[in-house]
Amino acid sequence: MILRERLAQLLVCLEDLSSDDEANEESLYEPNSLIDSLLLCLCLLLLFRLHMVTWNVGTAEPPADVRSLLQLDSQPATDLYVIGLQEVNANPVQYISDLISEDSWSHLLMDNLAPMGYIKVTFVRMQGLLLILFAKQVHLPFIRDIQSTYTRTGLFGYWGNKGGVSVRFSFYGHMLCFLNCHLAAHMNYALQRMDEFEYILDTQDFDMYNTPQVLDHKVVFWFGDLNFRIADHGMHFLRSSINNGRFNLLWNRDQLTMMKKKEAILQEFEEGLLCFKPTYKFDRFSETYDTSGKKRKPAWTDRILWRIKPKAIDTEDENSSTTSSADDDEYPIKVKQDMYTCDVSYGVSDHKPVIGTFNLEMRKKVETALVTLTVEGHWSADEDATFTYTILENFESSTWDWIGLYKIGFRSASDYSTFAWVKDDEVAANGEVVTVWQTKSCSVENRSALRK
Repeated sequence: MILRERLAQLLVCLEDLSSDDEANEESLYEPNSLIDSLLLCLCLLLLFRLHMVTWNVGTAEPPADVRSLLQLDSQPATDLYVIGLQEVNANPVQYISDLISEDSWSHLLMDNLAPMGYIKVTFVRMQGLLLILFAKQVHLPFIRDIQSTYTRTGLFGYWGNKGGVSVRFSFYGHMLCFLNCHLAAHMNYALQRMDEFEYILDTQDFDMYNTPQVLDHKVVFWFGDLNFRIADHGMHFLRSSINNGRFNLLWNRDQLTMMKKKEAILQEFEEGLLCFKPTYKFDRFSETYDTSGKKRKPAWTDRILWRIKPKAIDTEDENSSTTSSADDDEYPIKVKQDMYTCDVSYGVSDHKPVIGTFNLEMRKKVETALVTLTVEGHWSADEDATFTYTILENFESSTWDWIGLYKIGFRSASDYSTFAWVKDDEVAANGEVVTVWQTKSCSVENRSALRK
């Protein structure tokens, strides 16, 4: 509502400027002048840059250099990185090793992103499916309610070689969900792929009263090796169209595009134009399509789509629909895709990685951190330490809350040097101010940072 009022003021001012000089002169000195309205609008709306990657890595080890994949030198700098991988090596020995220590792909990504000021916020893995969220450190206090889940669709739902993994969270008060899928393969299984997608949507639940399922979120990004193929066209026509850069000749026979015309749920999702080479299937370490005996047809198997939650339709429950509509009006969010492409220079897999970059245009619904920490006195590793924290009103503390001590330059939430349970180590409480002490037995070397 506020945004709508400001835009209305802006339009009024534009109309005033188009009238006679005297009217223009008067309007410039009114409180709701064009300049005031423009400044208000600019202050309300912010742009956050999102960089997404989907890549079926075919059980391969990562390449030595992923800088071009992450576009680390891009300006403006990225705020959120969301990386979805499929077919990460999941043989039993390797999988157990990855559970004990970080997998090689996550390790390489962190090695590149951590020096740039990004923190690994969370991840979820189901056998070969891996989804990782990185964010600039400045955003961490405003990334909340993080939850993840997974759904198996392989072997009638008993095996996780196919399926979907998802991460949902609140970003400055806006509910976002990222769903990384690996669906059934082969040309003739388009309907099964749709069934699997709908099954994943139906079965993935979150412990959030306002967003219990994937499609309840304000913005959903659906991506991965969706495995849809290009139907009907022969190999010669396919390769000729690709070699000549005439990708548009193939769009109308792309199975996902065809499905969107008849599946209502797909019609709610948007996707950029497929103006890049089909990403499957290549001979490894080359830019040549499959020359093996199978000679699989090229296809855009690897995709990134997004959905903005439609406005609520008026129902008999006037209160719920009115509240949702008012929220959409006052805190709108827009998704604009800047880039949708593949990087054919990477050859470790028979798939090429797909990159999507987006601008998220939104107003912040929350601008204050839930918890503010204050260190008392001088800290030394060989002395007990005391610090206080204050919490926002109505924030319900849990017995599972803890405060971590991190070295400067930490890479993920699991990198804490030590921690204190809030309830167990609570010394005194005065209203919303709580004092916590840390024993010297939990000594920490070098400079450190507190996080809750």
